[in-house]
Amino acid sequence: MKYKYFDLAKIDSYKLIKDVVVHPLKVNEDKRGILVETIKRGWKDIYSEKYPFAQSYFSITYSNVARDEDQWHIHPTKQEDRFVVIKGKAVIALYDDRENSPTKGVLNLFKMGQFVNNKGYYTLLIPQKVYHCFLVVSKKEAVLLNFPTRLYDPEEEDRVKFKKAKLADGSIFDWNKVRKKFALSLK
Repeated sequence: MKYKYFDLAKIDSYKLIKDVVVHPLKVNEDKRGILVETIKRGWKDIYSEKYPFAQSYFSITYSNVARDEDQWHIHPTKQEDRFVVIKGKAVIALYDDRENSPTKGVLNLFKMGQFVNNKGYYTLLIPQKVYHCFLVVSKKEAVLLNFPTRLYDPEEEDRVKFKKAKLADGSIFDWNKVRKKFALSLK
């Protein structure tokens, strides 16, 4: 399978997984730097009674490191995630393996963070039951913010090996294809 990457400028031509929301962020830039609002009560597409605020955290992940290398992360019953990459560059992979979903079998790849012309600044809403993971593709570490809709509950997360969740064409998701595109050394 050839991997296709989301492009904010072509949002209407990219087949998003059902219930995934991309909320473009406004970058306010001047000679001092940038200011970007990442979540706001008035943004009903990603913040509402359906998508409440529960907590916030950030992770710092080193260059060429995947979270996770060989498995998907999933919230099977209660939680949605809202990711924003604020420093560095990352590719967020989503895979829809939900039964009865009209996008079952669809793989989405999102370039997030400090890409050219601020095209990687958006909040990505990841629905319940949608598999997800990410890889840092910048030369330095990346900082990912998450605004999950529920407080952390270890019982409300799971992992699924890539080899157990074959893509629509029967292949297995492989971070090394992404590394190759971004000229990262293969592990």
